[in-house]
Amino acid sequence: MIIRILPEVTIIYVLIFARLGATMMLMPSVGESSIPTTVRLGLSLLLALVLYPIVAKTYPSGISRSMPMLLIYLAGEIAVGVAVGTASRIIMSATQVAGTIIASQLGLGFAQSVDPSQGQQGVLFGNFLSMLAVTMIFATDLHHLAITAATSSFTLFPPGQWMPVGDFAQAAIELTSEAFRVGVQISAPFLAFGLVFYLGLGVLSKLMPQFQIFFAAMSLTIIAGLTLFALLIGTLMLWYMEHVRDGLERLVPH
Repeated sequence: MIIRILPEVTIIYVLIFARLGATMMLMPSVGESSIPTTVRLGLSLLLALVLYPIVAKTYPSGISRSMPMLLIYLAGEIAVGVAVGTASRIIMSATQVAGTIIASQLGLGFAQSVDPSQGQQGVLFGNFLSMLAVTMIFATDLHHLAITAATSSFTLFPPGQWMPVGDFAQAAIELTSEAFRVGVQISAPFLAFGLVFYLGLGVLSKLMPQFQIFFAAMSLTIIAGLTLFALLIGTLMLWYMEHVRDGLERLVPH
């Protein structure tokens, strides 16, 4: 009996791993290029093993009897995993929007480095906010909600059914617009600071046209901006964590 059910168990485990592996490869903080592939692979295998008793019942029996059906299921699981991982990464992109706006207001828009949480070049403020957001996600146990969202995908997108591409496209558009809105709201104090500060510098440059006021005030701009950033960073990140929580809760059925 064990030999007869072993292929079925193995096929279902591989399908679960395909969905969770695709999600983990794209999920922020876990699926970064800086994390070794073996670590991400081991985490996906372990998570699939833990969730197997819970989600195995969502798969119909007899999948291993037909190779075309197995390939269709495998492609569908990978597609759902990519969709869930992409949605979580879009949620985290608000920090780069906020960091880019803040850096441009403080005159540091050209100071860039590699963002380990996004795997690409970004401004220093955006990289700092991204790493701080990942740290706070683990500190506030929001990664448990991310794992719950990955598990709930088996309920939202049952295996064997066509993924609602139109609904996912609409959700991706909403998440992208909301991430941009949150990024602008986080940087709103610095937009106000830049408006007032540069307006004053413009008036001074008109009063003293021979003096390079913008060049002389560059160090003052950075110092004042960093001071404002240090005073507001706690409040801004706590508010940003609510955005991350609300975004992940969309992937969890109530």
